[in-house]
Amino acid sequence: MLKINEQRLLNRINQLGEIGIDENGARTRAAASDTEKAGRDQVVAWMKEAGLRVAVDYIGNIFGIWETESNKHEAPIMMGSHIDTVINAGKYDGYYGVLAGLEVIQSLQEQQIVTKCPLVVGAFTNEEGIRYSPDMMGSLVYAGGLDVKEA
Repeated sequence: MLKINEQRLLNRINQLGEIGIDENGARTRAAASDTEKAGRDQVVAWMKEAGLRVAVDYIGNIFGIWETESNKHEAPIMMGSHIDTVINAGKYDGYYGVLAGLEVIQSLQEQQIVTKCPLVVGAFTNEEGIRYSPDMMGSLVYAGGLDVKEA
């Protein structure tokens, strides 16, 4: 039976959830802020720890890529979400999708499961849109709905 490492996922959720909490207890990681950078750096460190190849595109979207020699020519499957938050965000705001995707990949690796196609975990930039307009900017640029120069 395939199973994720629940404790590792919860530990990462809690650790990332502490980044961006101010003196009043409000959690905010606005896009391109110091707190969002700290969150991004932590996620990239976990991706590298899991042996993923990390790529960052022109808008700042982060991609952790797991591919093998046998599947690297196949179209990938992507999981993920974002690291930026709204003002005074909940503990699971956005980044649960990033960390859950990372956990799926890492658990598959540890159970020596080789997938038929590469798996990618994505962390999109400025999805909440509290600092820059429009919201969902990173995924919009990635999907071709907004030119990166315009963004």
